[in-house]
Amino acid sequence: MDDRYLRNFPSLTREEQMLLMSKRVLIAGCGGQGGYLLELLLRLGVGSIVAVDPDQFESDNLNRQLLSQVHLLGTPKTEAVKARAAQVNPDVKVETYAVRLDEHTAPILLPGCDAVLDALDSTKSRKILARSCANAKIPMIHGATAGWQAQAAVSMPGDNLLDLIYPEQTDHIDNSVLSFTPALCASLQAALCTQLLVGRRVQTGTLFTVDLLRMKTESIHLG
Repeated sequence: MDDRYLRNFPSLTREEQMLLMSKRVLIAGCGGQGGYLLELLLRLGVGSIVAVDPDQFESDNLNRQLLSQVHLLGTPKTEAVKARAAQVNPDVKVETYAVRLDEHTAPILLPGCDAVLDALDSTKSRKILARSCANAKIPMIHGATAGWQAQAAVSMPGDNLLDLIYPEQTDHIDNSVLSFTPALCASLQAALCTQLLVGRRVQTGTLFTVDLLRMKTESIHLG
C-alpha cells in the first residue's frame, strides 16, 4: 500500500483503507463545499470520484472556493477538479461532468456509486438529488452552509430526510458564506461518508448543526 496512507492508521484499519480504495463517490457541486470534499476524498484515498458541476468560476467564488483562482475565472469548475486531482492523488480515478444534476442526468450518473455528497446550493436541487438517490438506492450525505452556520446529515433511501429538513421549497435568506464554513461542512460530510463507506455504524435520520459564531453544536433527530 502507498506510504501516503500511513497516517490514516490506526484511525482506519488497513482493511478499511483497502475498502475505501474500492469505492466510488459522486460529488454534486464543485464550489465551496465541493472543492473541499474533493480535496478530502483525494487525500483519504477513495478509489473513484465523479464530480458534477455545470458552472464556471466567477470573482465572487474567490472568498471561499478552494479550487477557484484568479487565473481560472471564466473556466469550468470541472477543469480545476481534473487538475487538482492530478496534483494531489493521481491514483484516484476522477470523472468530471460539466452538466446540471437533475431528473434527466442523475439516472445516468448515479449508477455504480456507493455514496453521493450533496454540495449543491438550492433546496430544489437538493430535493431532486435526494429523490434520485432514493430511486437508485444510494445513500446521500447532505451538507449546507449559511454565514457562520453549517449542517450535515446522512439521508438513506426512503427516509425522506430532505423533506423533513426543508418542509417548504424555500432557500436560506442568508446567502453569505465565509471561507471557513464550507471547509467545516465538507469535513462533517466526509467523516459521515467515510463511516458509511467502511461499514461503521453511522447515525442516520439526524441533522448535525454547527454555529461557528456562538461555537454551539446540536444534533437534531428527525426520523
